[in-house]
Amino acid sequence: MKLVRRTFSGQLFSLLLVTLAANAADNFNQSSQSPSNPPADSASAPGAGAPATTPATGTPSVTVTGKVPGDESSLPKLAPDQFTECYGTYSTSPEGLDWVAMEKCQSKLARDTRIVIDKCINRDGKSSPPMAVQACTELLDRKMLEGRERFYLFVNRALAYVAQGDRQHALDDYSEAVKSAPKLAQPYYYRAVFYAAQPDVEAALRDFNTALSIDPKLVSALRQRASIYLSQKNFSGALADFSEAVRLQPKTAALWSDRGYVYILLRDFASAVKDEAEAIRLDPKLARAYFLRGAAFGDLGDSHNAVTDIVTAVNLDPSLDHYVSTKGKTASIALPPL
Repeated sequence: MKLVRRTFSGQLFSLLLVTLAANAADNFNQSSQSPSNPPADSASAPGAGAPATTPATGTPSVTVTGKVPGDESSLPKLAPDQFTECYGTYSTSPEGLDWVAMEKCQSKLARDTRIVIDKCINRDGKSSPPMAVQACTELLDRKMLEGRERFYLFVNRALAYVAQGDRQHALDDYSEAVKSAPKLAQPYYYRAVFYAAQPDVEAALRDFNTALSIDPKLVSALRQRASIYLSQKNFSGALADFSEAVRLQPKTAALWSDRGYVYILLRDFASAVKDEAEAIRLDPKLARAYFLRGAAFGDLGDSHNAVTDIVTAVNLDPSLDHYVSTKGKTASIALPPL
């Protein structure tokens, strides 16, 4: 029995790790904390200031902030002795191991664990933040992951806390994620994005710098740090980060357009036109690239191509019309936020 339990626990560990590695932070929209994704530049997370309660640890019950909707199904029990209880329920043979019962118990435990995992990562996008907090806490309390892999659980619970406006518990979990995996870049990246949304720019830069020192090829961190540099008018720093991002992912249209944006701010309009043209080649429907190329053409005195590109951009994305103002026969444009 013990040998089988150890083997099965290993299978569950692999299942959990693969699931979390593939889905961590995808569904509780980490980008909503991004300093480059309006309207999340606000100084506080949604609902900030609500009273927070501390999750219980080391016990079967948990305390969460908020109320789980009545129509949301409860979590299955993940008690430490669930396998033994399950086997005792299904086993009817007095002669050694009942392999049929064993298989039923394995399937039940795997199914129940999958349900809790799915709630923690909000796989279907329908988990309430309190339910996600409870599910992640359950997995943490049951020590379903050990060592550095626990950071996935802390990150997902932090995202749920952010969604319900509990910034302090979110920050605590991001910091626990860093402690769990201090040699991995991702925990520092997630906490940096959280800091940037507060905004605590200096703390964000420290964590982005650490993440990039561990993994210099982390393009998402390069892009976020470049956005902070832009807010500080550190155009050379932003250009360096976007250039490295382009080098690492030369087929990503948005990165070319981002760098073209910086070239406009540096008044290198010819380089801006080239970068936006490459962005358009990679993604012919990228409205922002047409808009920025139109702006660069305008500053180069090429009114015809400027108008053509601006019209194309607005046709693709009517919201860009807000950045165009006309007076008589003249038109002026403002750069949209990056």
